[in-house]
Amino acid sequence: MIDTRKIRWGAMVLAAAMLLAGCAGMAAKPEPAADNFQPPVITLDHVEVAHYWGWWYYSKKIEPTKGKAGDYGAPLDLAFVFNLENPNPYPIQLESFSFTVGFDEFDVNSPSAIEAMWIPAGKVNQLRVHSIIDARQSLLSLMVTGGFKLQEKGLSAFDQLEAWWTGAPEFAFPVHAKGGAAVFSAGEVSEVVSFDFVYP
Repeated sequence: MIDTRKIRWGAMVLAAAMLLAGCAGMAAKPEPAADNFQPPVITLDHVEVAHYWGWWYYSKKIEPTKGKAGDYGAPLDLAFVFNLENPNPYPIQLESFSFTVGFDEFDVNSPSAIEAMWIPAGKVNQLRVHSIIDARQSLLSLMVTGGFKLQEKGLSAFDQLEAWWTGAPEFAFPVHAKGGAAVFSAGEVSEVVSFDFVYP
């Protein structure tokens, strides 16, 4: 007659032995530290024209159908999609992300993202940052800081704006994501990663 108690005890001992062997074979995961932290890798995947309203500009001399008169120009919504690669064997947190948008050699906006994001160990997350660029603000910026450059190119501020707004859907000019800074942290370790990209 088979003794089922002995079989049960044997199975339990075998399971416990396998569990202990598995635990013994598992390597302890490293904790974040200054001497083992690797800077994350940032790449620009692509830029999208997320919303497009064409090219237009009107001054406060124009009486609107509704609302108050003012100096207004067409907005342009660009979405910058970045890849954030974590080469570390532990998760890291993105704390902040900022850069300057440039059309040709002119700076037109400075977007940022301050929402926290965790990136798993050895994985890549994508971050989408929208930059709403306003033709009125860009005009003022061009007139104040870009006057000499425009003179060298033989263009007026309005000529340059129109070239950008009408050429944006086809990316007819280089779009820069420059002077970028991203703050990453893990445990007590924190590091700033800088970046500069041109699209396309």
